[in-house]
Amino acid sequence: MNLHPSKNISSGQLKQGLNLVIADGLSAEAMVVFTSGTFLTAMALHIGATNFQLGVLAALPTFTTMFQLAAIWMVQRFNNRKVITALFNFLARLPILAIGVIPFIFSGGTTVQVLILLLFFQHIFGDIGGAAWNSWMKDLIPGERLGTFFSHRSRMAQTLNVTLSLATAISIDYVKTHYPDQEIMAYNLLFMLGGILGLVSVGLLLRTPEPKGEVINDKLFTLFGKPLKNKNFRNLLVFNSLWAFALNLATPFFAVYMMKTLGLPVAYIIALGIAGQLSSIFSIKLWGRYSDRFSNKNIISICGPLYVVCIMTYAFTGMAAGGQMLLITLAVIHMLSGVATAGINLAISNIGIKLAPNNEAIAYISTKNMLVAFSSTIAPMIAGLLADFFATHELVWTIDLKSAAGINQIQLLHLQGWSYFFIIGGSLALASLKMLSRVKEQGEIARRRMTVHMRIGFRNRLRANLGRRMADRIYNPSAMVKRKVSKLLSERRRLTAA
Repeated sequence: MNLHPSKNISSGQLKQGLNLVIADGLSAEAMVVFTSGTFLTAMALHIGATNFQLGVLAALPTFTTMFQLAAIWMVQRFNNRKVITALFNFLARLPILAIGVIPFIFSGGTTVQVLILLLFFQHIFGDIGGAAWNSWMKDLIPGERLGTFFSHRSRMAQTLNVTLSLATAISIDYVKTHYPDQEIMAYNLLFMLGGILGLVSVGLLLRTPEPKGEVINDKLFTLFGKPLKNKNFRNLLVFNSLWAFALNLATPFFAVYMMKTLGLPVAYIIALGIAGQLSSIFSIKLWGRYSDRFSNKNIISICGPLYVVCIMTYAFTGMAAGGQMLLITLAVIHMLSGVATAGINLAISNIGIKLAPNNEAIAYISTKNMLVAFSSTIAPMIAGLLADFFATHELVWTIDLKSAAGINQIQLLHLQGWSYFFIIGGSLALASLKMLSRVKEQGEIARRRMTVHMRIGFRNRLRANLGRRMADRIYNPSAMVKRKVSKLLSERRRLTAA
């Protein structure tokens, strides 16, 4: 095991290293499934967390991003990203293990205050390790393979996430039904298992090669200010921050809206979420290939408007006639959202890595992460402050149709509560896409050329898989009509001649 950076990495070492990075991603994803999201919320509620404490738990991942400044200083001081990443990822796993072990040592078990404190340190150490890891991957992965590699890694991680989430949810429901007294113990065991898998990921990182990076001699705050002085990267920061603010003004409240306004059971909401993840898994490989072949900007310019439409459509789902129509509408929204977010998340991450100079990548990427985290943190707080106001104000637009039978009202618009945030958030997200045009990316082409290429590729795959006639019915019905008309005219000429 070599803990020092290497000047030259052979193709064999690179191949082995990329496989280790994928394995690290899978073990870390399993840790995230067991120790965050729905299961963390369920555990916090079980031990008596208040709404404010739940909000604190939700804000921790973005609040602690500011500690990535420490990673910049350490990389500058020691120039060994592998050791920094492994050390702080190891320290980040210890609080997770502690949450799982505490009930076996202390009879009082884990309190909400202890849970928040331990997760606070877990996120601090994780952010420091993550910043060093980003810089490390920037130098390790060849630029022309960046999109393909991370789309493959993300697809495998998302597949594992869906599988583990389903299996774990079924297991937790079984324990709650048959052994309700052991429910808290089940959550603690999940944290123990997550911590162990997290340590496995550290071991995999230690075996991954690290290219020798250039020494950074600038002072910390001088280095931190460089991304802000780079006009092109500054335009990316403006776009990404506004995009994050717009999305976090709306998307955190989708589940709340479905539960409280639409009255959907939790099982339905989980199923819709899985539908979105599956569509993301199936589409991310395509986006990765196109981001390498064309540009990340093109991916965002196509997926961004699609996602904005999905957000705004949420505001009108309450007007869907009947429960079945509502579920169909939500299913379509979630599947299209999965396709769009797969491309957006991949492209935004890749374009930040691509535009960052090699010798200062950690400063550029950390600056981007901190500004985006700030926007992501304040957006739901602002939405929460305004929620009560919008809850008591409705916007209704109807058309009256008079006939002999009476007056029929057709409702065109009905906004109330969270619906306002979906419209506002979607509008701001659309405005942020205007800022994307100011970002210059090497290798970018006209979006129209990419869409033509995608359309031709889609048609060719349909023809290969379904046959020419079936593909034309789906993709180009006019061609089928022309053939039918031509056939009829030929038949008519034949009969006339006879």
